[in-house]
Amino acid sequence: MLTLNLLDTYAAVMLPQTVAPVMVFILKKHFDSLPRELEEAARIDGAGHFRIFWSVLLPLSRPVLSAVAIFVFIGAWNNFLWPFVSTVLAALPLVVVFLFFQRHIVKSVATTGLGGQ
Repeated sequence: MLTLNLLDTYAAVMLPQTVAPVMVFILKKHFDSLPRELEEAARIDGAGHFRIFWSVLLPLSRPVLSAVAIFVFIGAWNNFLWPFVSTVLAALPLVVVFLFFQRHIVKSVATTGLGGQ
């Protein structure tokens, strides 16, 4: 992230979560299973590489892309959720202590700086 100048950015948090090696394998197997005749027919019709991908292969891949997106999102959410929950739980004793001694804390802050009164 330092090399990419992404320190202290949202992209630095999100970018490592976007690629899951197992999902790359699933997508590779899916694209390998698509019939080559579809690509050949599009090439005969004059389509280039990008047009074949965009107009032929991508529409056929919507179900697997949806599944991969769901799995990647769940993995990223789980990677976010545990530190978030543990941080909240780590702050819980402080909140309980503050609530228990709130009257004393507020009184000490309110009387600070009054000198000898």
